[in-house]
Amino acid sequence: MISIKAEILYGIHPVAEALAAGRRKIHEIYVSCGKGNQRIEEIIKTSEALNIPVRQHSLQQIQSMTGKEAHQGVAARVNPYPLFSFSGLVADVSSHTRNPFYLLIDHVADPHNLGALLRTALCAGVDGVIIPKDRSAGPSPVVSKTSAGALEHIRLAQVANMVYAISDLKKTGIWITGLDINGTGSLYERDMTGGIGIVIGGEESGIRPLVKKYCDFLSFIPQTGPVSSLNASVAGGVAMYEAFRQRNK
Repeated sequence: MISIKAEILYGIHPVAEALAAGRRKIHEIYVSCGKGNQRIEEIIKTSEALNIPVRQHSLQQIQSMTGKEAHQGVAARVNPYPLFSFSGLVADVSSHTRNPFYLLIDHVADPHNLGALLRTALCAGVDGVIIPKDRSAGPSPVVSKTSAGALEHIRLAQVANMVYAISDLKKTGIWITGLDINGTGSLYERDMTGGIGIVIGGEESGIRPLVKKYCDFLSFIPQTGPVSSLNASVAGGVAMYEAFRQRNK
């Protein structure tokens, strides 16, 4: 896995899930003085059991450290998120799963949308998530907070070229369906019980043309009303849970 310089996680869920997942090196935990919160007390107990130093700071000090007001009185200095390499992700998923379920997020730039997609992906049983390195939100503390800590558990890889990643997945027997308002068939008509990858496009223009070309299917989500399309994270949630429904009959 890939890891570089330290960063600051903030919020109860991200810190608690980082401790639970055990995937990051956690250097120190910071809690606000006099914060009588049961969930923070649990974080302190877990940290002490793992021999992770716990430091008392004021709310203002934690806000200064994180640059965020929504820190909930707790933060942690950690190594950055341990990304998988693409080949490592595929190998790890294949070793644990007969019919893999991938989510491919093509240039979603808003970290809040990425966090929402990752939270849903973890709940819907997605085995691996793939995002591009450029012009895309990455696995930041904001994403961990928005995902309610789901980022800390998900398998995530960044790739230089999404088309190459799709092509390589198809060689392993994965069928790729992209969400597109002008798709050739309804999402609900697709068989997603085997090895699949769902592609979600960016907020402004959806899936890029070359990425569309490499999808096996382009599927639309039926809808009514005057609004032309769903938010990227909402559309992704609908698609992932349709796959979940089919795969868990």
